[in-house]
Amino acid sequence: MIANILNFMNIGTGELIIIVFIILLLFGGKKIPELMKGIGKGVRSFKKGMNEIEDEINKPVEDEKKDAEKK
Repeated sequence: MIANILNFMNIGTGELIIIVFIILLLFGGKKIPELMKGIGKGVRSFKKGMNEIEDEINKPVEDEKKDAEKK
């Protein structure tokens, strides 16, 4: 998936190295793990929310199937 995004944006290895270097300069070596941890929590929370929404959408469909089986 990340490779597809990078190909779409035409980012090569050289540009990627420059981006990583700039991030290191801005945040420093000690802050990057904290930043990644925060991003991971955010992604996890987003996925959990999406799964909850999907469950809410599918719940009425499952209820209708159970009602149809009872009849």
